[in-house]
Formats: sequence, structure tokens, C-alpha cells
Amino acid sequence: MKKYTNDDLKQIYKNRRAKLAKYLRDNNTGACVFIDSEEHREPAVRYYCGHTSDCVLIIYSDGYSVLVPWDENLAKQISFTDKMIPYTRYKNSDLEAVKSVMNACYTHGENSKIELPPYLTYPHYLKFLDALANYDCRCKEDGAHKFTVDSRMVKDEYEIECTKEAARIGDLIIDEIENRVKSGKIKTEMDVALLIEKMCREHGCERTGFDTLAAGPARSFAIHAFPGYTSNPWPAQGLSILDFGVVYNGYTSDTTLTVAQGKLSFQQQQQLQLVQQAYDSCVKLYTKEHTITEAAKKADAIFATAKRKMPHTLGHGIGLEIHEYPRVSTKTDPNLKFIPGMILTCEPGLYDPEIGGTRLENDVLITETGNEVISHSRIIVI
Repeated sequence: MKKYTNDDLKQIYKNRRAKLAKYLRDNNTGACVFIDSEEHREPAVRYYCGHTSDCVLIIYSDGYSVLVPWDENLAKQISFTDKMIPYTRYKNSDLEAVKSVMNACYTHGENSKIELPPYLTYPHYLKFLDALANYDCRCKEDGAHKFTVDSRMVKDEYEIECTKEAARIGDLIIDEIENRVKSGKIKTEMDVALLIEKMCREHGCERTGFDTLAAGPARSFAIHAFPGYTSNPWPAQGLSILDFGVVYNGYTSDTTLTVAQGKLSFQQQQQLQLVQQAYDSCVKLYTKEHTITEAAKKADAIFATAKRKMPHTLGHGIGLEIHEYPRVSTKTDPNLKFIPGMILTCEPGLYDPEIGGTRLENDVLITETGNEVISHSRIIVI
């Protein structure tokens, strides 16, 4: 992966905040507030300044930014903002932090209109209204926070590099899993799940993207097996599923492989073929010339030929969160096309209590000339 200096990162975050600032000016708004806490994790904080959690971030219409972190020492190491004030100065109260910062830095906003997070509870929102009586507070579903979600939909160069690195590390893990499965070194769901945890950390990842889902033939009928993994055999006679992701610099991969072991029934073989056919056909439609619903409808049509139906969407965006906008679904805006810079999963799957489950999932970067499949999960037959 390309080496990014602190100066590079400082400019990346500044550029992102500048886009939000322009949106605020265009919409006659002085400032936007983001709050990350145990009650609600806000990926926009990391997107705009690099800090990871537990803080208040305020961005003004002139691009000026103020971070109020709970962990001051960590923030000094990893965040990039114009000003940082410790949370302890405000008694660890987001209400007091926002009120004080707004009063101290009001000249950076072109007016007194403030966008508060739409995820505030109504009682909490009312408290903000009382505390910020001198300001015109807004709480909108389609405002600056939605603008941020839409901005994160199309990745910049740094985000693409980080996601590609996560996918590369994921590929190394998949190759090692296949080798250990074929040599008999992996025997249980726990074996494979803990191997992923170990290897991702060894290769510089922060964590797994979500709780690993390792399901042997007795449990692979579930879309998301519960619990995520057990001491049950994995793989074993029949169809086993493994769904995992790894996080590099905040950005996650998301892959699913299926292991088919031993003599399979006709129905199991047919299911494998249908999923592979759907994957091969649909991933070709992940280009800027196609609407997102076209790909989703294609998967449904392929499964319908065998009177089968996929119980989940064909895919979703990935990034700082494992599930990001947009969904690759027949319910997505029919006019929305794949856009260069999007990174989305393509993950057709079929499940049956008798047959077992089959899913094949990879991460796809939309480019100007088509797409690039940046991960290399597969159906493994042993």
C-alpha cells in the first residue's frame, strides 16, 4: 500500500471537511455537529478527522473544525483537526461541549443555524434546544448528515487503498485457510475463526470487520449463523460457510466462501452451480453503465429458473462500516447507477435446512472502465 504521511492525511481530512463546509454554505447553515458515544457510533467522525471514538466533532461553514475527545492522548496521536479541547473540560457532557464550543467559535459559522445529529433521542434533542436557545437548531434526515453518508458512498484514493489492503490481507487468510483445510489442520468452526483473528492482527489489521461467521453443514442453512462459531466440525461432509472481514486503517473487507466436502447430493450440486452462475453473471453488471437494480434483478432471475429465491440482497457498500449505502437490491432507487469509486459486495446465496447453505461473496471496486474485483473468495471443493 502507498505510504501516507501525516501531511497527506491532514490534507485528505481537510478536503473532506471542505466539501461538507460548501454544502453548509449552499444550504445556509452555520455548523454541523457529530457525536460519537456508546449510545451511537458515528463513523463520520473518523471520516472527517481520523479520530476513532467517543467525542464531539463540530464542523463550521468555513471549514473550521473542533474536536472534543474523551481520550485526549489518543486524539493527539491520530486526529487531524483545527482545534482540540479535552472532553473533561466540559464534564464529559456532549451538551456542555457543543454549547461552549459554539459560543467560543461562532464567528466561523456564517449564521446561527446548527445541524444536530438525527440520531439524537427526542428528550436529548429538547435539552439541546434549551441549551442552545440563541441558535437555530435543526435535526434533519436529509441534511448534512445524509450528505456525509452520500459522500462516503464514493471512496477517495486513500479509502480505496485502505480497502484494497484489507482485501489483500483477507486473501492471504483465505489461501491459508484452504491450505489448512486440505491438510486437515482446521477441524472446527473455532479453529478457522481464531485463525482469522490471529492472522489479521499479524498483518497489521485493527480487528475483524464483524464477528466471524463460521458454520459447518449442520448450521450453514442460516444466513448469519448464531452463534457466529462453535466447536462444531468445520468443514465436514456437505456445505460449510465462512463469512469474515478484516479492517485496515478503519476500512473493512467482506468476503464469504463456501467449502463443499465429500460426495454431494444432486440438490447440493445444483445449489453450488446456481450460486456460482449468479455471481459470475451479476458481477459483470457492476459497472457505471448499469443501474444497481439491474444486478439485483439478474440474481433473482437466475435463481427463479430453479424455483429458488435468495433471502437477502445481492450486496451492499462497504467502508468504515460493514454495511454502507447503497444496498444492491431491487428496492434501491431504480435510477441509481454504479458510480466509479464505489466499493460494494457481490454475494449471491441460497440456504436450505436439508441441503445446507451456499454463499459466494467478494468486494468489487467500480472503475471508469468497468470494475475490479479486489478480493478473491471462492467455492472450495474438497
